[in-house]
Amino acid sequence: MNRSLQNTGGLMAAASLALLLTIPAVAFARYDDARLLTPSPKTVHVATPRTATSPTTTADAQLEADLAFMREEERLAHDVYTVLGEKWGTPIFSNIAVSEQRHTDTLAALMTRYSVSDPAKNEGAGVYAYPELQTLYDTLVAKGSVSATAALEVGKSIEEVDIADLDARITRTDETDVLAAFKNLRAGSVNHLRAFTNQLSGSAGRGNGTSGTGTRRGSGRQ
Repeated sequence: MNRSLQNTGGLMAAASLALLLTIPAVAFARYDDARLLTPSPKTVHVATPRTATSPTTTADAQLEADLAFMREEERLAHDVYTVLGEKWGTPIFSNIAVSEQRHTDTLAALMTRYSVSDPAKNEGAGVYAYPELQTLYDTLVAKGSVSATAALEVGKSIEEVDIADLDARITRTDETDVLAAFKNLRAGSVNHLRAFTNQLSGSAGRGNGTSGTGTRRGSGRQ
């Protein structure tokens, strides 16, 4: 009987410890952070941007192209929001820029896992490997520098493009971890789009929105 109780106690303790170890990764992570990647059947652990492990598989040409492009597109969003946030001083841009950094880190971790070369490896903010993204960045920064309202319109446009691009790529892969990441990124973009839309509605009610003052603080923290 004593030995049975000891065995039962040991199993309960082990189970409790396992539960405690999983709570911080799941219960306290915002779903739009995209920090949790569902493990691939070919891996034995959850990969995160901070603890990316050596590659366990390789990507086909389509997946390689999709990961690399989305990494640059998420980086573009971060860079545009950083510039516009500094110009207008509106919290929504700095808040969402933090989320976009997590998104691009998530994609970097996937690229490490799938042995995909990182096009952003030697590039600074505002510089991109894809000419179309470079043109888009320059255009959006110029447009968003006209007024605070125009900057919010830029944010809305970025998130709409991001959602459309993620939708297309979600249909092109059956890799479990990539699908989980893409869907997390999409959920974040939906939240960001809603935040920009709400801000624009508020700006319309206050006037032309040429000043960054009067913005609802905390809005856009997704």
